[in-house]
Amino acid sequence: MAKRKSHRRYGKTASRKVERAMREMKRGQLRSGRSGKRVKNPKQAIAIGLSEARRAGGKVPSRRSRGRKKR
Repeated sequence: MAKRKSHRRYGKTASRKVERAMREMKRGQLRSGRSGKRVKNPKQAIAIGLSEARRAGGKVPSRRSRGRKKR
């Protein structure tokens, strides 16, 4: 049986940034965008972390494009 090679989707930078964002969210210190509203949703915290990792040049897959619904 051949060994299957695992491909990491996200790099170390991404995991660190997401981890930091989650910690900040739990402490109530994470704020989003121009408005500076406090982030309460974990998914939003992850999105902010990944966005920061992208800007830092980390290994993060590109965003999924939203296709329009066909009628």
